[in-house]
Amino acid sequence: MTGRVLTVTLNAALDVTYHVAAFTPGATHRVSRVDERAGGKGLNVARLLHALGTPVVATGLAGGACGARIRSLLADQEVPEAFVPIAAESRRTVVVAEPDTATGLWEPGPTVTADEWHAFLARFTDLVRDAEVAVLSGSLPSGVPADAYRVLVEVARRAGARTVLDTSGDPLRHGLDAGPDLVKPNAEELAGLTGHAPPGPAAAVETVRALDADAVVASFGPEGLLAVTGEGAWHAYLPHPVAGNPTGAGDACVAALTRGMIGRHAWPDRLTEAVALSAAAVRAPVAGSVDLADYRHLLPAVIVKEL
Repeated sequence: MTGRVLTVTLNAALDVTYHVAAFTPGATHRVSRVDERAGGKGLNVARLLHALGTPVVATGLAGGACGARIRSLLADQEVPEAFVPIAAESRRTVVVAEPDTATGLWEPGPTVTADEWHAFLARFTDLVRDAEVAVLSGSLPSGVPADAYRVLVEVARRAGARTVLDTSGDPLRHGLDAGPDLVKPNAEELAGLTGHAPPGPAAAVETVRALDADAVVASFGPEGLLAVTGEGAWHAYLPHPVAGNPTGAGDACVAALTRGMIGRHAWPDRLTEAVALSAAAVRAPVAGSVDLADYRHLLPAVIVKEL
């Protein structure tokens, strides 16, 4: 089983989205529709890459009935997977989606044993030999070492694969120690790293430049993306922000940037695709999905300014 991209989701989830007309805390709601997805940040990336025609294999940890359902849903969508089984039950994530916003409830996830982590590390070491890019995304379940992403970046580098890191907190700090090829924090994650929240993309260049990665693309929600690379710095955005469910928009950004990395596209082109795909994900009714026609419609509207 090979793919140009290998995505890693160590804290995979069964995503459940409840659609309501309006959500009021403390009230009873009638749900118009329920959607299920194989979720977790890396799986959102894998599904989008597969939809865009990029060869991809998804790996990670999955256990129990939720883990089995995650793998079954991936098979239904013909997304190749090589998950390592664990004894504990994988988590669920619940999104209550209104027409223009969403509320998320994230379960903490399973506890992983040392033997299960070592089994995954062996599987990753084998799989990454056939990958051009390894995408390392999301939180770590209990029992997985806090420096797991640092270890995986180093393993990928020895195998000749480039790395994209999208996580937060201590896993992000440790992962940065290995110098990934691309890291994609959001404004909140930047604040966690630096101790203060940058006021906006244009003002955050020096903050981002200090991070230990070959390239950094920071997301600022409706204000767009800030990219700081060895080739320059850019701010990419839409002139009019889109409304909808932002869950999964960051994963769409990572999917687009990964495609651009494989194709060695110019940075302004990568950012144009990342903004458009992220915006299309916001408009989509289910987290981690995108209407590709909407994505192509949004591409010409993206503005990219060199800083």
